[in-house]
Amino acid sequence: MAASPYDFDVLVIGTGPGGEGAAMQAVKQGKRIAAVDRLERVGGNCTHHGTIPSKALRHAIFKLTESWSDPLLRGTDKHSPTFPQLRSTATNVISRQVEMRRTFYDRNDVPLFRGNARFVDANTIDVDGRKLTAPNIVIATGSRPFRPTDVDFTHPRIFDSDTILDLSFTPRSITIYGAGVIGSEYASIFRNLGNKVNLVNTREKLLEFLDNEIIDALSYHLRDQGVLIRHGETYERIEGQDEGVVLHLNSGKKLKTDILLWANGRQGNSELGLEEAGLESNRRGQITVNESFQTAVPNIYAVGDVVGFPSLASASYMQGRTAASHITGENDLGMQAALVPTGIYTSPEISSIGLTERELTAGNVPYEVGHAHFKSIARAQITGQTVGMLKILFHRETLAILGLHCFGANASEIIHIGQAIMAQKGEANSLHYFINTTFNYPTMAEAYRVAALNGYNRLF
Repeated sequence: MAASPYDFDVLVIGTGPGGEGAAMQAVKQGKRIAAVDRLERVGGNCTHHGTIPSKALRHAIFKLTESWSDPLLRGTDKHSPTFPQLRSTATNVISRQVEMRRTFYDRNDVPLFRGNARFVDANTIDVDGRKLTAPNIVIATGSRPFRPTDVDFTHPRIFDSDTILDLSFTPRSITIYGAGVIGSEYASIFRNLGNKVNLVNTREKLLEFLDNEIIDALSYHLRDQGVLIRHGETYERIEGQDEGVVLHLNSGKKLKTDILLWANGRQGNSELGLEEAGLESNRRGQITVNESFQTAVPNIYAVGDVVGFPSLASASYMQGRTAASHITGENDLGMQAALVPTGIYTSPEISSIGLTERELTAGNVPYEVGHAHFKSIARAQITGQTVGMLKILFHRETLAILGLHCFGANASEIIHIGQAIMAQKGEANSLHYFINTTFNYPTMAEAYRVAALNGYNRLF
């Protein structure tokens, strides 16, 4: 067999979830893989700036506030750690994640090259002066917070979702500009810390991609917790001062708080000299791909946040695997976009999968709704986490599960039971599964039986 003219079979740029998924899938099929990352440690933005540290912070604050509200501890002194102290709880988690993920590459003999990658041509990248070649390249470079040029992010009281985790003091008030997933999550985090929170939404509703009932529930509970939500607002300018920040809105309002968090959009990390490979990105740095995650240049793939929606770590990993399976000639994994769940870590959590009532109505699909309110579930009563519900949308005639929407504690875990049933073919995807299955009691899983019976009773 003639020697390959290339250094590797596949080059993966980025070691976040998308890059890891692509590298591990391809190496298991006997391909020679190399991974490139500009960071010293593997894991990408997900591990070092986004998902892992923010969720670790959220958990630390949850445990703190849980202890404050525990009736067994009433009358004891409240311990109020600083924001940096709470943030430090994530350090150990990050280190463990990095160590674990590094072993994936070591164990599979995948070399890691540190540095900034740029395309020389469609088969060659330059990593700080070192050229690497491969017949296939996967771009998995992720994204970063979008930073408009008229906002001074060097000001010590103006942050984005990467820099907020390095906050060196504990503020008393915060304005969050942008009420998407990141903005809504941080609104919950800072409100649970006792901050006064302004959540400024440039749209008319929170998280418009969710089911309307879930949107309404989130809005109600954020307001009930004390978050001030302002819809349909846009900024005129942001004024950083010595002891705070003033957000000037085009409506004439002025909001002054200790700090401001800019959470309005993200930018794909696509500054890779794409034009040298015959590619381009859109104005937000995102790269267009097909269902196999091929770009306009067939031997170059892109996965994860750099391609845009859904911008979820879990989805990015599967996108990487799907791209690698296409490269290696396996049967495509055929990741089904409809079965990728959302996980939003507000307080309480939100998770959903499948279609919303709005989408089903627009599609003239005959559906029915089943509800299980957590206040009536024994396990929720025991734990005291009674806020929330599970909602099942199903076809009136076939009883097929069309959508699942959960709002409440552990929603991102609860959703996976329904996801497994939705993935089944034919009659196996049926409301009858939840009606006829025996769930442990007391558990939150029992909500599926309660919701299924509630919906089934609506048919008669």
